[in-house]
Amino acid sequence: MGDYQIRDLYQGGPSSLSPRYGDVFTGYRLGAGSLGMTTDPRVGNILQEASTKLNMGVKQIELALVSPEIFDAIPTQQLKEMNRLRKLTGVDISVHAPVTEASGITQQGFDELNRISEEKRFSDVLIRSHEVNPEGNVMVTAHSSAGLPATQWGKIPDMKTGFAGEAKKIIAVDRENGKMIPVDESKFFTPGTKFDINTPTKVYSPEESLKMHNEVAWDNQLSQLFMQKERADEILRQNRPQIERLVPELEALRKQGKDPFEGLTQTQQSVYIKMLDAQNYLGEINKSANSIFSKAYEFGDENQRKTLKELSENYKKDITGDNPVQQSQAMQKLLIKLQTPELAPRKYVPIEEFAVEKSSQTFGNAAFNAYKKLGDKAPILSIENPPAGMALSTGEELKNLVEASRKQFAERAMKDQGISKSEANNLAEKFIGATWDLGHINMIRKFGFEGKDVVKESEKIAPFVKHVHLSDNFGFEHTELPMGMGNVPTKEIFAKLGKEGFDAKKIIEASSWWQHMKAPPFRETLEAFGSGIYGMEMGPQWNQSMGLQQGYSSGYGMMLPQVNYETFGAGFSRLPSELGGQRQGAEGSRMSGRPME
Repeated sequence: MGDYQIRDLYQGGPSSLSPRYGDVFTGYRLGAGSLGMTTDPRVGNILQEASTKLNMGVKQIELALVSPEIFDAIPTQQLKEMNRLRKLTGVDISVHAPVTEASGITQQGFDELNRISEEKRFSDVLIRSHEVNPEGNVMVTAHSSAGLPATQWGKIPDMKTGFAGEAKKIIAVDRENGKMIPVDESKFFTPGTKFDINTPTKVYSPEESLKMHNEVAWDNQLSQLFMQKERADEILRQNRPQIERLVPELEALRKQGKDPFEGLTQTQQSVYIKMLDAQNYLGEINKSANSIFSKAYEFGDENQRKTLKELSENYKKDITGDNPVQQSQAMQKLLIKLQTPELAPRKYVPIEEFAVEKSSQTFGNAAFNAYKKLGDKAPILSIENPPAGMALSTGEELKNLVEASRKQFAERAMKDQGISKSEANNLAEKFIGATWDLGHINMIRKFGFEGKDVVKESEKIAPFVKHVHLSDNFGFEHTELPMGMGNVPTKEIFAKLGKEGFDAKKIIEASSWWQHMKAPPFRETLEAFGSGIYGMEMGPQWNQSMGLQQGYSSGYGMMLPQVNYETFGAGFSRLPSELGGQRQGAEGSRMSGRPME
């Protein structure tokens, strides 16, 4: 009896008193006031949609106007009415612009008219969105691309050097005509060497194949000119002595203002005709060479352009005079110099590079057009990463697009309004940023990536983030679940986003939850982020509430089974489910004064 002890009867377990309670808690805390909801993208009655979301107590509403038809179906008066609703409720309004292809690339290829049309569309979206908050800078999100095909990756790339690993297929764009072509891995079987179907002589990666594609295309263009020049050279070879004797006489006749045919003998006239034939051939070749040279300079890098300038100056010296023999020699020298592989321009480039070049013009010009009309109160254009697998969906690619768009904005500001370079850059940084969609980037997992790679991509875009979209998935399909219900590394992503991610507006996009569970995802999101139940942002947190009341993630709760609430009715049972209630509607119970059925 003296040393008898009672212990270890209860081994312990998860306690709802713990601030980290709940398996949906992401480990990263956000206040309820920093979270917002989207309207139904299928509905044009944004006033009704926004009012429904406001009943949940959210402080931010994003008008999900992703369909161009829906956006154009909203009257200006309703946008102005949204402004009045904003003032009455104190909520912050943002806009999701229609999802269209800003680069001007279609299935038929690139078309500058399409790009200009999209520039006008985005300018109109920004200017119209200003109506929902004329006193502030409305956040307008636009997708970086809309279904544009992207490079296909075969395994995890080396993330230290960016999103550049082993590609299995590159979609390339011909910069001259905008057509798209697939570039795959190339296998070569060389005669005279030992090989079989499984071990070719040489295997070229898609990147190497693309380089070869450019070199072959360049060589083919020059080879055609050499073939055309053969006819002119043949004429000159057969008549060279006569032509060289004839040239001085032609020069003398020209100074006298005489027609060459009047001052030449019949034999000289025959030579003169052959000389004109050769010059005609050389003239056509010169036109083609000029066109090729122009494209080489346009598509070449800095070193190539420097070399081309030197070739141009030397050619100008060599081509002087009317002697076709000298002209032919000058052209031959130029073509031989151009034929070097080092001068082959990048006529074909990966679609991501081409899309950044063209989309940055669209976004930069659209943001500047809005600023030019609305001044400091113009909306902010925030460019979003689309689901992984589309072009411009990674952190690296989105960063490149934002930087290029800001550069375009700044150049327009300096040129059109005479703004200093530093001020133009500051304005560009203010009015153009990035919307980072956590669910979209998580879909790189289906290509073999891991959670740590998702975090690294988030780190690259962090300095540019102005807006965040919250959705969870398992990395394969574009499902949109509340945070904490998939495998998005939420805590780690926000740690990399830092202050930009914490200060950014965060919008819940959980369409799959609406579709399948027929309920708003707001409470589940509060649980995932451990938001404070009270406005003072202190304990208890919403993740702890799962142990005290019924919810999707907590089963029947720890107190009473659901049948108790259905039978007797008590506590929060008459509140709507999004505010913690247990039931939809107002059916009767034994305590309601209405008999049960």
